[in-house]
Amino acid sequence: MSYCTAIENMPEPRKTLHKNYHDNLYGFPIHDDNELFCRLVLEINQAGLSWETILKKEATFRSAYDNFDLNKVANYTEADRERLLSDAGIIRNKLKVNAAIENAKTILLLQKEHGSFEKWLEHHHPKTKEEWVKLFKKTFKFTGGEIVNEFLMSIGYLPGAHDANCKIQAAISKEKPMWMHKR
Repeated sequence: MSYCTAIENMPEPRKTLHKNYHDNLYGFPIHDDNELFCRLVLEINQAGLSWETILKKEATFRSAYDNFDLNKVANYTEADRERLLSDAGIIRNKLKVNAAIENAKTILLLQKEHGSFEKWLEHHHPKTKEEWVKLFKKTFKFTGGEIVNEFLMSIGYLPGAHDANCKIQAAISKEKPMWMHKR
């Protein structure tokens, strides 16, 4: 069952939580590097858990990670790591916390080389899912196949976020996500 269909069968308030993400964020292009980083961190933290868990904790993640400000997160100290690992409002997994900090540092390097994280993504487009996974595993921490696939679908680089007959798909198409661009 697709995400589009699954939402319709959910009871309230789960439906409202998922519908907001589905209708306003999932599959839409993101042009802000901090928000791209946010989505990557959330996808990494979802590994092994439900997306609903992450949606419920998003506000706490934003607070804990300084609204995903790349410069701040990249400069986190050991005390910040310990603070994150003791924060019950987020996922307290050492590998995921370390990945967020290290990936922020990596994105800052990509910004220096390409101008932005978004431009780095554009530079590598188009790729197959398998090619993206290989690139992400080489570049970032804690980025397996499902994480990379969901991240890229959620920001419009890979198709599949919505069913063809989903009304949100039409809204996304108007924004010309990268998966619609061919080289």
